Amino acid sequence: MPSLKEVRTRIASVKSTQQITSAMKMVAASKLRRAQNAIISLRPYASKLKEMMGNLSASAGDIDAGAYTEVRKPEKVLLVLVASNRGLCGAFNANVMKKANEMINGQYAAQQKAGNLHILAIGKKVSDYYGRRKFPIAGVHNTVYDGLSFDKVMPIAEEIMKAFTDKKYDKVEIIYNQFKNAAVQRLIVEQFLPLQASEENKAVAGTKTQNADYIFEPSQGEILNDLIPRTLKIQLYKSVLDSFASEHGARMTAMHKATDNAADMLKELKLTYNKARQASITKEILEIVSGAEALKG
Repeated sequence: MPSLKEVRTRIASVKSTQQITSAMKMVAASKLRRAQNAIISLRPYASKLKEMMGNLSASAGDIDAGAYTEVRKPEKVLLVLVASNRGLCGAFNANVMKKANEMINGQYAAQQKAGNLHILAIGKKVSDYYGRRKFPIAGVHNTVYDGLSFDKVMPIAEEIMKAFTDKKYDKVEIIYNQFKNAAVQRLIVEQFLPLQASEENKAVAGTKTQNADYIFEPSQGEILNDLIPRTLKIQLYKSVLDSFASEHGARMTAMHKATDNAADMLKELKLTYNKARQASITKEILEIVSGAEALKG
C-alpha cells in the first residue's frame, strides 16, 4: 500500500489536471458555439451554389465548362488533408491521417510508388506527421486558423486550382471531418477536382430543360466560367469550417471525458488514502497497547 504522502501527492496532481481539463472544456465549448454558427450559416449557400453549378454543367451540352471539368487519367494526385494545429481532441487528427494512409497504400499505391502522390497540409498536425515520414508535401498552411475567414482560405483554393489547370495534378481529393454535433464528426473524402456533375444534377437539369427554356445573361459559358471558381473556393472554405467546428466539438468531448475520469480517480485515491490512514492509526494504537502491556509485565 502506498504511503500517505504519496497518495496526497497524487490527489493534488489529479485535482490540478482536473482543473485544466475542465477549463479547456469550457474554452472549447465557447469556441465551438461560434464555429458552429459559422458552418451552419454557410451550408445552405454552399449547397445551393453547388447545386446551381451542377445543373448548369449538366445542361451545358457542347458548351466548354472550363479547365476545371477536364477529366484526365489520375497519374498525378494531390490529397488535401484538413486537420488541426493542436492535439487533445481525441481521435480527430488520427482519423484523417488513418484514412489518408489507407488511400496512399490502397487506391493510390501506384502513384505513391512513382512519386506522383503529394499531400497538401492544412493544420500543423498533418505537416508534422508527414514531415517526420519524409512524405512529399506540396504545401503547408498552418496559419489558416489564426482568425479563420474566407480571405485566408481563398489563396489556398486558388493554389490548388492553378496546379490542376497547369496539369501538375490530374486529380485532387479533400479529406476532412464534417461537423454533425459536438459529440459526432463524420470523416469525409470529397473529390475537389475535376468537377463532375452528379447523375442527380443531370436528371434535374434534363427535366428542367424539357419543361422550360432558359435565357442566360450573359451567356451560359460565361456564367459557368465565373461560377465554377467561386464554387470551388466556397467548397474548400466549407470543408475547413467543418473541420474547425469538428475540432472544437471533439476537444470539448475529450476534455469532458477527461474531467469525468479525473473525478473517478479522485474517488479511488481518497478511498485509498482513507484506508492507508486507517491502517496507520491502527498500527499506532497497536504499538501503544503493546508498549503498555510490556510495561505491566
